Amino acid sequence: MTVAGALGLGLASPSLCLAQTEPEPSLNDYLPPSEPEVTRDEWRQRIEDARRRAKEVSRERREHPELYKPIPEDPDLVATERLLRDDSLQRGDIVTTKKGMFVYQGRSDQPRREQDFVPVNPKSVR
Repeated sequence: MTVAGALGLGLASPSLCLAQTEPEPSLNDYLPPSEPEVTRDEWRQRIEDARRRAKEVSRERREHPELYKPIPEDPDLVATERLLRDDSLQRGDIVTTKKGMFVYQGRSDQPRREQDFVPVNPKSVR
């Protein structure tokens, strides 16, 4: 059999097909269906607009830094919220805060309240 004959048989038989080529994916294959493919000029315009907005924000932050200072959180309020959200607390657990020691008297099947924490009475000094 000649090489041409072998190639002819290989091309005629679909099971012997060596490779099938699929079209290359385009940008539209990666975008959501509602967004059409943008042109090169539109893309460049978007980049320029983003750069302009970034420069405006940077200038605004330099001119008015007081508007961007973080608001300090009240540590006592943060600690209280953390205790009220602590799912690991069980009745009889003792917690220590700046205000003293407290025993948790709440129930695990109910939301925690500040009233569930009862102050521990210190032992009398002799």
